[in-house]
Amino acid sequence: EAQLVESGGGSVEPGGSLRLSCTASGFTFDVSDRGWFRQAPGNECELVSSISSDGSTYYADSVKGRFTISQDNAQNTVYLQMNNLRPEDTAVYYCATDFLASELDLKRLVCHTFGNWGQGTQVTVSS
Repeated sequence: EAQLVESGGGSVEPGGSLRLSCTASGFTFDVSDRGWFRQAPGNECELVSSISSDGSTYYADSVKGRFTISQDNAQNTVYLQMNNLRPEDTAVYYCATDFLASELDLKRLVCHTFGNWGQGTQVTVSS
């Protein structure tokens, strides 16, 4: 069964760090993008960061300079290193593949309506 398995979420205090991992099981990454989305209760779906097969990256303005996306194609794994976390980063974070960030309407995203999605991992930033 093809699936994306996420790990690394949790609860941290403001200023803390977390590293999210997402591994493809039952399939391999192809030439499309892969990345991380997030959604908090009552909020819109947001593309946090994406990376292409050749390593080109995108970051939402709200996370630039704090988050870093990377990938290990041999392991079919994509990572999101999150530093200097803020309370507003609190959300469920989803890994997704099989999309092209350049074709998304970033202001009208609806999570889970395109590509392949993981089950999500909760990130809570609170003192």
